[in-house]
Amino acid sequence: MSPLPDPEAERVLLELLNSTPVLEGVGVDLLGRDDEAAAWARPLGGTGSVAEAGHLRRVRHQLQAVTRGGEPAATLAPLLRGVRLLPHVAEGGVDWVLDVVDDRRLATRAVLAWGRVQEELPGRLRPCANDECRLFLLDRSRPNTARWCSMKVCGNRLKARRHYQRTQQAEP
Repeated sequence: MSPLPDPEAERVLLELLNSTPVLEGVGVDLLGRDDEAAAWARPLGGTGSVAEAGHLRRVRHQLQAVTRGGEPAATLAPLLRGVRLLPHVAEGGVDWVLDVVDDRRLATRAVLAWGRVQEELPGRLRPCANDECRLFLLDRSRPNTARWCSMKVCGNRLKARRHYQRTQQAEP
């Protein structure tokens, strides 16, 4: 198990994975321009620099490909090159400090969160089952049966589409 519990890291991971949504039928890249990437990164603890924006885009691309099953997990290894976890002894025990260049910190947290999710919740991070959606979900349900990023949006659309198709086929 990773020695770096980071309660916000799963949020960073999901927001990074989901930064290429489809809005009104058009794919959008929330990190497409450096200024957009800076506005996206700063509230999550990023620096907002141009270097960080480029690194976030590269990491997002790899994480999406691995999570969709198009690339092996080993393709993430270069993203962690030079990253270290340093122990810091405190009153309550040992804390771990992420030692990485500031412009890579946010993306590194996402990759570490991905690793933690794979260990603790295997098979629960996945793409939405709606082929027209580019979002991802982390299924925390007991039976591990969640299929859509949102039941209200994707789940409802697919169920409505299937119902329409069944009714059309039933008509003579």
